[in-house]
Order: sequence, then C-alpha cells, then structure tokens
Amino acid sequence: MPAADFDAAAFGETHITKGIGRLSKHVFEDGKGSWITTDKGVKLLDMTAGIGVCNLGHCHPKVTAAAAKQCGKITHAQVNIGFSAPQIELIKNLLPILPHPSLDTLFFWNSGAEAVEAAVKLARAATKKQNIIVMQGSYHGRTAATAALTRSKTIYGEGHGPLMPGVFATSFPFYAHFGLPVDTDVEELVRQSLHQVRLTLQQQTAPSDTAAILIEPVIGEGGYVPAPASFLHGLRQICDENNLLLICDEVQSGFGRTGTMFAVEESGVRPDVLIFAKGIANGFPLSGIASTNELMSRQKPGSMGGTYAGNAVACAAASAVIQAFKDEHVLDNVAKRSEQLVSFLHSLQKESRYGHLIEDVRGRGLMIGVQFANTPTTADSDNAAAATVKKPEQIAPKVVAECLKRDMLLLSTSVFDVLRFIPALNISEDELAQACGIFKESFEAAAKELGH
Repeated sequence: MPAADFDAAAFGETHITKGIGRLSKHVFEDGKGSWITTDKGVKLLDMTAGIGVCNLGHCHPKVTAAAAKQCGKITHAQVNIGFSAPQIELIKNLLPILPHPSLDTLFFWNSGAEAVEAAVKLARAATKKQNIIVMQGSYHGRTAATAALTRSKTIYGEGHGPLMPGVFATSFPFYAHFGLPVDTDVEELVRQSLHQVRLTLQQQTAPSDTAAILIEPVIGEGGYVPAPASFLHGLRQICDENNLLLICDEVQSGFGRTGTMFAVEESGVRPDVLIFAKGIANGFPLSGIASTNELMSRQKPGSMGGTYAGNAVACAAASAVIQAFKDEHVLDNVAKRSEQLVSFLHSLQKESRYGHLIEDVRGRGLMIGVQFANTPTTADSDNAAAATVKKPEQIAPKVVAECLKRDMLLLSTSVFDVLRFIPALNISEDELAQACGIFKESFEAAAKELGH
C-alpha cells in the first residue's frame, strides 16, 4: 500500500500482543532531550523519560556518540567467552559512585527484571536458603519469577500462575496501606511495619529458611513512596540479627533520579546487593547487580551469564552517562528542578479551586508522586456496601488523558489514585514550567469533568 495511506499505529495494534498496556497510540519517530516527535509530526513534552530510562533526555549527544563509536569497533563481546573492554571500563567508572565501598563486584544483564532474578539467584546461592521477603506495594518485574515478587498490582501475575514459590510479603510504612490519614506520624508507621517484618519471620518464613529482604528504597510502581531512613536502618538491623541479605532494588530510583546517584545513599544504609538498570545507559538495554566479592564468589562458574549480558555498546553508553553526570552537573539541576516542581505542586494544592483534591505530594529529586484524595480502599470500608456502592472514579487517569490532549506524556501508578512525575534529569527550568502549566490545565479540566 502507498506509504501515505499506511497507518503504523493500526498495524501495531493488530500485530503486537494485546498483553501490552499502552498510554497512547502515538508512533514515536524522533526524540531529543525532553521532547518526542511522532510519525504524524506531533511534538510531545515527555514527563516520563521512558519510565525513568532516559535520565539524560532522549538521544543525549555524548551517549549517542559513545554508542556509535563502539558500534564501529565491536558490538557483541560475549561475556562467557571473554572480557569486554567497554565492560571493564564501565566497572572502573561505576565502582566510585556505588553507595558503599563493599559493593565491589558486579554482574551485568539486560533488563531490570533479569537483574532482580540475578539478585535472587545470588541470595539463594550465597545463603543456601530459599525464601525472599518483599514489601507490600513493591514492583520488581513481570517475568514468572519477578511477578511473584511484585505486590503493587495483581495484574502482573493474574492468570499466569503458579509463579515462583518462596515469596512472602510484609508491610511498608505508607499511610494508604494502613488505611490511615495522610498526616499519620511516619515513625509510627515505621514502628508498625518493622513489627510486621519481625512477625513475618516468626509466623511465615523462619530466618533459617529466609535468604533476603528485597526492597525498593523508593517504592515505584506502587505509588512513589520513599522508604523512611529509620525503616531502612531497621531492616538492616533485622537482616544482621537473622543472617539475611538486604537487597535494594534501585532499577527506577537509581542513577540520579532521587537527587543522589542512588536513593539508599541518603539513609547511609549498606545494602548487601544493589540492583540497577533503566537510567544506567540512557535507553540502551543494560542492568546489573553489585555485591561483595565474598558473596559473589559463592556462586559456581557457569551459574551466571547470558547471551547479551553486559552488551559492549550498552556498556560504552553507560560510561558516557556517568561522565555526563559529572561534566554537566546533572545532580545540581535535579535539586533545582525538584524544588521548582514540588513548590508548584504545593502551591496548586493550596491555591487552586480544586487543590483540596490533592492529598499528598511526595518523593525525592525528580521522582515525585501526587496522590489524590480519592482512595477507594480504607480500613473502615464495609465489604457488603462495597459490592453495591459505586466507587469514586479515579482522578489520575483523567489527568493523564487531559495531558495527552495537550501533547504532554504523564503516567499514573499504583492501585491508589496517584500520578508520577519522571522527567529527564536535565530538563530546563522553562520546559518544567511549561509542563507545570499543562498539568494545571489538565488537572482542573479533569476535576471539572468528574464533577468536583
């Protein structure tokens, strides 16, 4: 058929699995910085950064140049056959920025889910124990193993069981999980949650059977909720007391997203295993885990690997990312733009006609969540009534749709009524101001449509 008559989006809908949920029907053709252009010439302001992947914006010139140069040298240096020069270089660049000097040994893979699975394999091999404790609201992937570890929504495992066994969920100190008001004392939530972790080890999985506790230092898909430092310290203590490993999943919160290179840095807590992916290579598939040499040496040679593990082009791109963070003072921009965004959201909360609908503004750096006062799940809800009374329609999806009408990409998240801001970390002040303006218009239009 003539190219002018070809509908790429319709073709994609027909031939790509229906198992993929999709924000829009746009076909992305070009990306530069915080902007994406579609095959129809529509220019979109991207506040998703590819869900936290393009932390330096789309097609950062230094990253693009490094990848292109590596493509002209060697693209596939298979990890089970020999060492890769770009991988060795990346390790040299990565070690100084990891959150603790004990994390001195690495394994690279392709996706976040694969890295999570690598961490689970390591924990089981190193401890000779099988069970993993995860957090309520956590997201760790959609594979058969990682869907078992995920507790943000049931959709990721629904209808695909049996999933990986040996997974137990415990409380995370988030007011909405307890059905409590937004102003509930955080330290009381921490105390209750640590109590539940200890009960989990007494009632569900004995320490002698438990390999690790797995946590996102900032809950991502479950609502953009930072773990209080006291909670992370409490988990570290519990792990030390019971001979468990503490695994921090920084797939989304890593590489500057929260204002430090890794979110766990702010607490000063030492993870036994660190998981990273997404922002490390700014769009090239690369993930990995970092741990101690002593723990990593407990795995037998041949037990780890993968065809594309630590791909040479992706590793070259990752080294360029680390250099760009230094050269361009990216973390300084994160601090400034975070203040700009949070100040705007708090102002909207106080001054807008619909500001009362904004229940909470939270997060760190440029990983910011907005929760609306429209949560259908509460501790005092009546199950009998719930079956007959229509729940209030969520605001977040409506705001997302209104933003899309105004050519801006924004995402909702979690079972609660939450929006997440994930812009490029080098977004300019003017671009963020434009995004805030679009958000305000979209929020007010959505609130009006819903009859508020």
